Amino acid sequence: MLKALPADRWDYNTAAHLLNRAGFGGPPTVIERLASLGPDDALSTLLDYEQYADPTPAPDWAKPDPAGVKQLRDAAKNASPDERRKLYQQEMRVQFRRLMELRGWWLNRMAKGPRPFQEKMVLFWHGHFATSFVKVRSAYYMWRQNELFRRLATGNWQELLTFVGKDPAMLIWLDQAESRRPHANENFAREVMELFSLGIGHYTEKDVTEGARALTGWSLDRLNQDYIYRPFFHDNGAKTFLGLTGNLNGDDVIARIVAQPASARFITAKLWNYFAGQPPSDGLNIALAAVLGENGNNFKPLLRIMFRSEEFYNPAIVCNQVKSPVQWLVGTARVLECDLPPTQICEGITRRMRQDLFAPPNVKGWDGGIAWITTTTLLDRYNTAALLIQGADIPKARLEAMQQMQMNSMAAGQPPAQRERVHVGGVDVVRILSPEERTDKSRLVAALQHRLLQSALKDDQARALGDFLNARGKLNDADIRAAIRLVMCTPEYQVT
Repeated sequence: MLKALPADRWDYNTAAHLLNRAGFGGPPTVIERLASLGPDDALSTLLDYEQYADPTPAPDWAKPDPAGVKQLRDAAKNASPDERRKLYQQEMRVQFRRLMELRGWWLNRMAKGPRPFQEKMVLFWHGHFATSFVKVRSAYYMWRQNELFRRLATGNWQELLTFVGKDPAMLIWLDQAESRRPHANENFAREVMELFSLGIGHYTEKDVTEGARALTGWSLDRLNQDYIYRPFFHDNGAKTFLGLTGNLNGDDVIARIVAQPASARFITAKLWNYFAGQPPSDGLNIALAAVLGENGNNFKPLLRIMFRSEEFYNPAIVCNQVKSPVQWLVGTARVLECDLPPTQICEGITRRMRQDLFAPPNVKGWDGGIAWITTTTLLDRYNTAALLIQGADIPKARLEAMQQMQMNSMAAGQPPAQRERVHVGGVDVVRILSPEERTDKSRLVAALQHRLLQSALKDDQARALGDFLNARGKLNDADIRAAIRLVMCTPEYQVT
């Protein structure tokens, strides 16, 4: 059984650890409030996010558009091959523009929204059920899947697997929409076991074949942009899947998967690794899986016990997880209480750091951990820190050109746009630091450690920062921003 963290061990550092892992971090005032609440109430403010209204509106286009689908279909049907190609190119420009908007919409929801834990769970499920716009080619479907993860973020395991299997983006991504008797497509049947719920070694190739047969009928109504069950596609023959025999269907497949003891152990290990930053021991994972099973395969009770456990606050876990690019970017905005740059900039940042939202590299998602850190991506973090902290005036025309390039639709020989400039980034040091902290160099170093690291710099780092500040004489805002950047360029800031 997992041990509960003693209440007398709850302090600023443990509260910071919880906020960093079960959210995206935050400024000292937020951490201090969590510390003052005690562990149970602090945990409730994050996990019981339903108590906070989230007024974030959906993008204008985030709804089914059967009339538009029909219009495009009819136009393409009557067009020449060249006209048809141009029609689809035009449609993809629309979809790329919406995809960019969707990325900014989600990043800002993570950075500014009232439910950071819910968004952290959405990010987990996005990486777990890795689905890419590159093949789906519909921003609406990607938004819809994102909303599915949000709605069922801490819900029931079987329900989530079922809804994901019937989700339009997944139906396209793993070709289930094309599956029908007598030649069932095996992609989803395989990946739902190998990557989503059981892992290699807990099923056979025969289970893949039989599961694919049972899943026939799960299809996509492309006109109405929704899941549809097509009984005439379904294989009604007897099947044996994971030891169960009968005229099985897709719901039977999911229920049978979740009934396997390996399923609970698989998903609890993934959750622990995501939040704790390292795989659980066998004993710990058996305990986690038992908690999930005892609570009807509902995730919220498991997560509450997990985040309340002494094991989660082990010194080997605290400040020992490499921040993902999204965690780094969103967390920086939260901890420095500043806005994210425009979407075009954010999209370039996350792409260069190798975490392109809505476009994971493959069906396994992102590797995570130390794989986030390379010479190139580390330099990108340092350069981005300068942009976020010091700010920059960027010509509006450049932002517009970046958007066109990112949509792969920039017109050749386009004339320069107006000379209007957009200010990007920049930290308000008056907002985040007291007058004493802005004038007293030792207090400034302490404040930056407290805010950015929740721990002390190493002796040589502290000396180097002190030497930098002492060489500046009387500090101005530019000096303070430079000091913030120096702390953000330490190895300690790359982990949480």
